[in-house]
Amino acid sequence: MKAIIFDLDNTLLDRTNTFKAFAEGFVARYFCHSNSQDEIVRLIIELDEDGYKDRRILFRELLERLPWLDKPEHDELMGSYSTAYITKSVLMEQALNVIRRARAKYKTALITNGRNEIQYGKIDRLGIRDEFDFILVSEEAGCKKPDRRIFETALNKLRLRPEQCIYVGDHPVNDIEGALNAGMGAIWIRANQPWPDGLTARPLYAFDRISEMMDLLGEE
Repeated sequence: MKAIIFDLDNTLLDRTNTFKAFAEGFVARYFCHSNSQDEIVRLIIELDEDGYKDRRILFRELLERLPWLDKPEHDELMGSYSTAYITKSVLMEQALNVIRRARAKYKTALITNGRNEIQYGKIDRLGIRDEFDFILVSEEAGCKKPDRRIFETALNKLRLRPEQCIYVGDHPVNDIEGALNAGMGAIWIRANQPWPDGLTARPLYAFDRISEMMDLLGEE
């Protein structure tokens, strides 16, 4: 093995708590009049679908379903998301230690689906941009996981063969099946995405949290 490539959301970034903090701030700003703020936060989290719903659709649904006093424009909500969400970014417990222990032994990279502005914004907020030999966001790549082309782009940048790389991610299809189809090994971080029935792809390891990789990586 020569390289470990990481996913971002729900692997290194604690997206559950990041989005919850964003939703709480959103509700405090727009629904200070409401006595049901906790219920509104829960609805926003439910509609978000763990980040897999298009942001434009999400905010259209929020405009339709939430108890607004003064309903803002859709563009206003999209703009506030791009800034406020990034500021709430937090790492998973021990994620930075895992990256650095991996980097002491192997090349490291990051592949993430999403928009450049949001993903690089989160990466910079977390202070981890310099922890990787390179970072690839799907918007700039022109394709997204599980498309094998995005993994092949990473291999070309690393100048390595697929069997020399392991990909670490939380999504069974986008991350695990995608990496395996590209010829890599894979480690599954069991976050919010259940393993689908009928999916035959199998990771090398499955952990409940990224911190469990510390023992696997051994001493520096």
